[in-house]
Amino acid sequence: MLIGKVVGSVVATRKDEKLENRKLLVVQVHDQHDQPKDQYVVAVDAVGAGHGDMVLYATGSSARQTALTENRPCDAVIMAIVDSWDLGGANVYEKWS
Repeated sequence: MLIGKVVGSVVATRKDEKLENRKLLVVQVHDQHDQPKDQYVVAVDAVGAGHGDMVLYATGSSARQTALTENRPCDAVIMAIVDSWDLGGANVYEKWS
C-alpha cells in the first residue's frame, strides 16, 4: 500500500465497459512524512474518497483485488481514507487538524 492525497479527478465519457460507473481520481504520491512528491497516479475510487482526502492506494495486480475492481483493467485503486498516522511515536497527519 502507498499513501497519497486526492488532488483531482478524471472524466472519461468513452472508456472500456468494465470501467463504466467507476470514479477515477488523481492522487499525488506523498512520503511517510506527508511530503508531496512530484508523482501522480490515476486510481479507481473504491471507498468514496474526495478532493483533499489522504488515501491508501494499491497498484499493479493488487489493484484488482477489491470487490469493485476485480477483473477490471485498472492499475491503481483507492482502498482507504486515512484518518491519521504516526511515525516513531510522532503524529504525522491528523485528518481533523
